[in-house]
Amino acid sequence: MCTTIANKVAISGSAKGSRGWFAVDQVCVSYDHPFHIDLEHAMMLDFVDAKAGPDARVAIELDRESARALAAQLLAAADEADAYEGNVTVAAS
Repeated sequence: MCTTIANKVAISGSAKGSRGWFAVDQVCVSYDHPFHIDLEHAMMLDFVDAKAGPDARVAIELDRESARALAAQLLAAADEADAYEGNVTVAAS
């Protein structure tokens, strides 16, 4: 059964696909039936340039534990980057 768990967020960045680098302006974070990884459900990240069509897309499928580890490392690196740049970040409790 499909979960219908899907959230989009606007981002500003770049991704590298089969045709080289392209801008990405949103990511869809979902939990549903994956296309490739051998799991019933997976965390999926679709980085896209919404204006450029299906060729401007990078998809990632992860198990939930990997997704949590990735999220923790992204937050840790962002906190370190803030400290490096002299910005103050208040950690969520």
